[in-house]
Amino acid sequence: MANASERSNPGNAGHCCSNLIIYGVNRLFRLLYRRLTAMQGRHINGLKIKNYEVFNAGQQLSVINGLLLLTKWILILLVLYLALPVLFGIFPFTRDLSGRLLNYILTPVTRIAHAVWNYVPNLITVIVLLVIFRYILRVFRYLKTEIERGQLHIPGFYADWAGPTYQIIRVLIMSFMLIVIFPYLPGSDSPIFKGVSVFMGVLFTFGSAGALSNVVAGLVLTYMRVFRIGDRVKIGEVTGDVVEKTVLVTRIKTIKNELVSIPNSTVMSSHTTNYTSEAAAAGLIIHTTVTIGYGVPWRQVYELLITAATQTAFIEKDPAPFVLQTGLEDYYVSYNINAYTKEPGKQALIYSSLHANIQDCFNQAGVEIMSPHYRAVRDGNQVTTPASYLPPNYKAPSFRFRREE
Repeated sequence: MANASERSNPGNAGHCCSNLIIYGVNRLFRLLYRRLTAMQGRHINGLKIKNYEVFNAGQQLSVINGLLLLTKWILILLVLYLALPVLFGIFPFTRDLSGRLLNYILTPVTRIAHAVWNYVPNLITVIVLLVIFRYILRVFRYLKTEIERGQLHIPGFYADWAGPTYQIIRVLIMSFMLIVIFPYLPGSDSPIFKGVSVFMGVLFTFGSAGALSNVVAGLVLTYMRVFRIGDRVKIGEVTGDVVEKTVLVTRIKTIKNELVSIPNSTVMSSHTTNYTSEAAAAGLIIHTTVTIGYGVPWRQVYELLITAATQTAFIEKDPAPFVLQTGLEDYYVSYNINAYTKEPGKQALIYSSLHANIQDCFNQAGVEIMSPHYRAVRDGNQVTTPASYLPPNYKAPSFRFRREE
């Protein structure tokens, strides 16, 4: 009798079928919820990208449950929607509406299926191109690694060029790959796709004009080999150690622990002094000038300056320090002491120690450093040598007069 009533009233049968499906969907998703909750801490441990934790285990479970809830309601709504054509098919005057409701779903699904099927050859082409370009990049990355390790030597090509050169080649290959793949992308020939592409190109052109100049300057500086990370340099008025080189800026840490960021275009337009590049091989020359009166023999000044330099820490004994006379002034002679060091990062300490040793050596020898310069009148004046270096019985000279009648 139940089967006969269901055949006579197909609406009730469809209603019962939809209720049964909805009941089964609810039971299925409740089972999934319980299984997922039991998997927390074992298989659901959160999501990490390298060292960054995107989701912990609880957050990941919440996201999965939210997606399951959304899927469940989509399925329930779909079942209810499909039950409507069955209900409308009972009555003759609503059968056309039943067909329309089915077409609202079947037509888009059919179009999507045909589009996917027709796109399969292009998809295979895109996959093949991606694989080819991926292995091309692997070859260049292998060459870069070998050059950096020193296993592969190319005449005229330095090891520190390998990384930047690989990045340039990688960008060019990726750009060429996009150009090749672009015609095979779905919707690439649509006006909207073309309009967005033109808009992005114009936006990039006008928005990155300043940044692009810094990028180009950074590449030029890399191949010019002006400095490397850790070098002590002077760029314009800034002196310090290079701590970072990026495509946009160069960062300098000064001797006062100040971090100065200089745009690469500014570095290109200003002069750069590198104190480190030749220090390891030839040595950096530390130099300072003192002024001594004409009454002191120049050979004695040479000896005192060289002694002060050899007593200074981080000064090389070979090559030996040397002295240059740089000027014969009105009241004094200018002497320039030059000494070699292989520690360019300790210039401030070396200069301070050298100046202190020069004062000690000249004071012990009783030689006055005439800077600032003094007038030539000496009678009645105390010498400028510190008292600790003077003889115990020292007295300032008195004025001498001679009377003529």
